[in-house]
Amino acid sequence: MTPATVVAVLLGGAVGTALRAGLDLVLPHGETGFPLSTLLANVLGSFLLALAVARLWPRARPWLRAGLGTGLLGSFTTFSALAVSLTAMTQAGLVPLAVGYLVLSLAAGFAAAALGLRLGRGPEPLEADE
Repeated sequence: MTPATVVAVLLGGAVGTALRAGLDLVLPHGETGFPLSTLLANVLGSFLLALAVARLWPRARPWLRAGLGTGLLGSFTTFSALAVSLTAMTQAGLVPLAVGYLVLSLAAGFAAAALGLRLGRGPEPLEADE
């Protein structure tokens, strides 16, 4: 790993963490409340990472990929917050809410990533009639 890559990850991580913290301030939730900020961060991050992978990764320098992917979007999205929310809801007896949140998180995350890849790759070329 080059020094430029390390710096890019550190800077991207600082920005992503600040954005994530800001989202939590704007959309706070209690320990067993519906964690909308986590859902939005993970879905938006899935979309943006897929868009970047499709659009930028083929020609981007390694330090830029690491700074945007691992740093910025890696720190903005968070599996650990998802896991903590699911555990707290389950322990509070809110199992249906926890299951619904998990299903929604996975479905929306995969859909957002698929959309990001699709938009990042651009329109499919039309096939000529033979």
